[in-house]
Amino acid sequence: MIAYHGTPCGATRPDAARFLRSRHALVSYANPEDMPIVADACASFVLDNGAFTMWRGGKTPDWDAYLKWVQHWSKHPGFDWWLIPDVIGGTEDENRCLNFQYGRKAPYGVPVYHLHESLEYAAQLAETWPRVAIGSSGEWPNPGTQSWWNRMGEVMAAMCDSKGRPKCKLHGLRMLDPLIFSRLPLSSADSCNATINSGSLSRFGMYVPPTASQRAEVIAARIESHNSAAVWDQPQMSLAI
Repeated sequence: MIAYHGTPCGATRPDAARFLRSRHALVSYANPEDMPIVADACASFVLDNGAFTMWRGGKTPDWDAYLKWVQHWSKHPGFDWWLIPDVIGGTEDENRCLNFQYGRKAPYGVPVYHLHESLEYAAQLAETWPRVAIGSSGEWPNPGTQSWWNRMGEVMAAMCDSKGRPKCKLHGLRMLDPLIFSRLPLSSADSCNATINSGSLSRFGMYVPPTASQRAEVIAARIESHNSAAVWDQPQMSLAI
């Protein structure tokens, strides 16, 4: 599984190039300041439409400007894929329209399935697109809660075959937690865990790495030492929760 570390690098900014070197990164259109470092230092990167950040900040996205940004960086050899514009908390019809309007205007576009959308829509996306990103929303905004796992069980049943194998590549938005992705058949996941939590000293116990950059390196290495599940195993998952 590919672990995409979210940018900007926050507390690790002075050593951002060292932290990102040979890693995989996610760059948000809402906060693209680390893009030049990512382009030079990372093994690969994906582009996020920034919908969640802009929605949380009450901003209106300019999707045409985002598309131009994607088209520019999609020519870079380290580019993997990009998230098609979506409406946080929007309807299936709204997001279907955005998939149709923007999804084919740059290579490797990936639609977002939101947990509050129908299971029929989840199955349709998995059967139509080579890769689908899964975002927590509606009644299930926080990955890892009991209700979230219950909903993910329904979604996995819709997006996997009878043997638990995903019908397409799956990406977990804000799911770069080993307790989460190690139980799901994800091809990739992202979060800002490493850079955000590098400012915390309590998670390291008695022996704390002295700098934020070193703490971010340790967190990222711990994440990257785990892999995702090969298949979705509902009975085993029910016992593990």
